[in-house]
Parts: sequence; structure tokens; C-alpha cells
Amino acid sequence: MTAEPADRARQAKKGFLLVFVAALLLSLGGVCIKQIPWQPLSINAFRAIVALAVLLPFAKLTGAPFRLTPGVLIGAASVWGATTLFTVATKLTTAGNAVLLQFTAPIFVILFSIVIFRKKPGALNLAACALVFGGVIFFFLDSLTMGGGLGNVVALISGATYAGVFLMNELPDSDPISSVFWGDVLSALTGLPFLLKETEFPTTALVSVVVLGVFQVAFAYILLTIGLKTTPPVTASLVSGIEPVLNPILVA
Repeated sequence: MTAEPADRARQAKKGFLLVFVAALLLSLGGVCIKQIPWQPLSINAFRAIVALAVLLPFAKLTGAPFRLTPGVLIGAASVWGATTLFTVATKLTTAGNAVLLQFTAPIFVILFSIVIFRKKPGALNLAACALVFGGVIFFFLDSLTMGGGLGNVVALISGATYAGVFLMNELPDSDPISSVFWGDVLSALTGLPFLLKETEFPTTALVSVVVLGVFQVAFAYILLTIGLKTTPPVTASLVSGIEPVLNPILVA
């Protein structure tokens, strides 16, 4: 193996590991949200504000300005949808339904890749997608319920927007870390009116929401955007399958 292929292999392994660690951090959501007696949009706004407090010094240290382009805005809408819509869906339907429907993301990644970017997935990717999605269905089979129609629709849309997160690098004139920043700004603005109406601020809730903002949003998305540079979108979305499995385990 020559130096260049060997370097590419190392970068690919590093990217895969970063996406995996990001998924682990994202799985903290359930266990922390359980400790916060607020409306879901209030939680989303507060953790976004905390995340912005991390992203701003990160950008200064790395010298990466937050850009604002059409591609960045589409990515920001994806980040906003992935975080906000899923939080709302958990209030409108069961946790099992919400988690499973959001994890349709790999399917949407494949569909968007074919329809929008004209990229056909390999047979291995299709097989892996079917296997992982089937495993998640089996894992949540007992917790799935009928009903919760609006919540199920919102969760399904959140799965589509989550797919957009994994495709951010494919967008023209894209800058994933800028998309994360502006997505958090949108989350903060849309949830701020609800946050201002909250009256209970116990220590446990404040600690939990800070953990969410620092680790489950800021660090997770920083690692994810770096990992996506060398990890294909379908692969990254499948690796994220560890999140819906770990989330209820940590809650339990």
C-alpha cells in the first residue's frame, strides 16, 4: 500500500470513529431530557443557546468564520429540523414511534442521493440499510403503538431533515459547521418565547440542559461535521443507528 492510499485509509477510519463518538453523544438526549420539567421547545432553545456559547469560541480558535450561503441555509434548516421536530414529536407520540421514525434517515439519505444528487447507492449500502433498519424495528417492536398520527408525521419529517444533516457536504457552496451554527440560532429563536414562560429552574434541570448543549449538540455536531468529510453519507447515517439503541438504554 502506497503512502497516499494508506493516508486515505487512516482518514476514513478517523472519520468513522468521529461519527461513532458523535452518535454516542447524541444518545445522551433521552436521559437528560427526562430531568428537565419544561416544554420541549424550551429545552431545545436553552440547549441551543449553550451550544452557541461553545461554537463561537470553537470558530475563533479554528479561524473558521460562519458563512451564510444558500447551501449553508439548507444545511441549517436540516439541523434545526433534526433537533426541533424530533423534540416536538416525542411529546405528540410515543418515544418508540418517534425514535424509529426519525431513524428512517438512512432511507431518506439514499432517496435524496438518487433523486437530487444523481448518485446510486451500492448493493452493500442497500443491504446494510435494510439490516440496520430491521434491527432497530426489532429492538423497538414492543414499544411501538398505533395512534399519535400528528406526532408520527412530525417524527417522519424529522427523519427526512436528519438525512439532510448527513448530506450537508454534498450541497453546493456548503459549510457544515456554519450550518450547525445557524441551525442552533434558529432553534434558539423559535424556542425562546416558550423558554421565557418557564417558571421552574431546579439545579438538576439546569445541569442537564448544559450537558445537552455542550455535549449532545455542540461537541456531537462538531465531531459529526469533521467525520462527514471522509465518511460517506449513507455510512454515517447507518453508524448513527447506535443512537436510537443507546438512548432508551441510558434512560433505563
